Order: sequence, then structure tokens, then C-alpha cells
Amino acid sequence: MKSRTEIEKMLERMNIPFRYFLFEEKEAVEPPFLVWYLPESNNFFADGIVYEKIARLNLELYTDQKDFELEERLESLLETEGMAWNKTEAFLDEEQLYEVLYEMEV
Repeated sequence: MKSRTEIEKMLERMNIPFRYFLFEEKEAVEPPFLVWYLPESNNFFADGIVYEKIARLNLELYTDQKDFELEERLESLLETEGMAWNKTEAFLDEEQLYEVLYEMEV
């Protein structure tokens, strides 16, 4: 499992703001920005023993305009790190933001 430090070091290479889970209202930033979190685990275990900790990592990329190049940069970074991912996207009407969600295991 990648550590918090390893994940944040990787995200620093994107050169956009990021936070774990959310930005507090007082530290709100303009898009683009990333939010990352570990919503669940999918550990490998047998006989009541965890042999390998596997966490699901979600990266949410927020932009005010569709940014294919930024998505490609993030995807290239994930591939360079040897991470396999799935991607979904949505437009958040209330916030007027695009959200691209990358889901993977670390």
C-alpha cells in the first residue's frame, strides 16, 4: 500500500493544489485542483490474517472547463507510477465544475 507521503509526493508533480478529502472553506482555491482519499480497503487475507493491505485510492480532479491536457498529464503520471485506474466524469451543476474521478488500488 502506498503511504500518504508517497501519494502526496506524486501529486505534487502535478503542480496544482490538492488536499486529502476536502478543502476547508477558508482555504478554497480556484480550479483546477485535486482531492484524494482512501474510501475503503480490499485487503488480501485468509484465516483471519491480513497478508497484504490494499486500499482503494480515489483522485478527484476538478476544473471549471473540460481540460483534456490536464487529464492526460494526470493519467501519464499514474501510468509512470505503475498504477492501474478507472475513470468516470460528471458535471456538477451547483458548483459549475467538471469532476473527473480516478479510482485505483494502492
